[in-house]
Amino acid sequence: MISILRPFDSGKVVAMDRFRSGAGLSPIQQAEAYWMALRSGTDIPFRSQIDPRGLDKVLEYAFILERVAPGIARFRLAGQHLCALAGMEVRGMPLTAMFTASARNQISATLEHVFDTPAIAEVTLAGERQNLRGSCEARMILLPLKSDTGATTRILGVLVADGDFGRQPRRFDVTRTSLCNLNTASPRPQIVAHAAEGFAEAQTALSGKAPYLRLVKTDER
Repeated sequence: MISILRPFDSGKVVAMDRFRSGAGLSPIQQAEAYWMALRSGTDIPFRSQIDPRGLDKVLEYAFILERVAPGIARFRLAGQHLCALAGMEVRGMPLTAMFTASARNQISATLEHVFDTPAIAEVTLAGERQNLRGSCEARMILLPLKSDTGATTRILGVLVADGDFGRQPRRFDVTRTSLCNLNTASPRPQIVAHAAEGFAEAQTALSGKAPYLRLVKTDER
């Protein structure tokens, strides 16, 4: 599928489509709204500002990534939803471990764009079919964060899957990626084509310097 890169609008919460089951993507919307609320003007929030209380409704879907090498970011924290999809604890694993071999270069390139531009990435995923297992769809958002040094080396992410998970690890293919470049005065649309336990372990580390934020409900569009 083809996705057009769109300018980032800091005054709006991006409303995403629903899964075929009718389950909303509110965890993704809430994480994005929380991230936006932490921004100071056009700046990117610091990792130390992330407070788990502000994400209390979405912790099982949320994760924090740390950039460790070009195209590689590992999970520092991950909710139970991701562990259920992977069939194991994912802390310390690279994000690419959640994807099929054919999708890993694509995800690596997306990570580099999020870190280096910086940008927000919204990714539509399809679970790899194995034996007689049913289909599984997912959406993921990647929101850049700064480290204490001011470098953009962290990501706040949310991944929400819908469908047949099973007990074996799920791996995903990428069907669409939408990139929203930040800190750009007048970004030009571009085209990208594609082939078809909570945070409990380190919640104290998440407690940041910013005041506590709680999201307010927004209308779905």
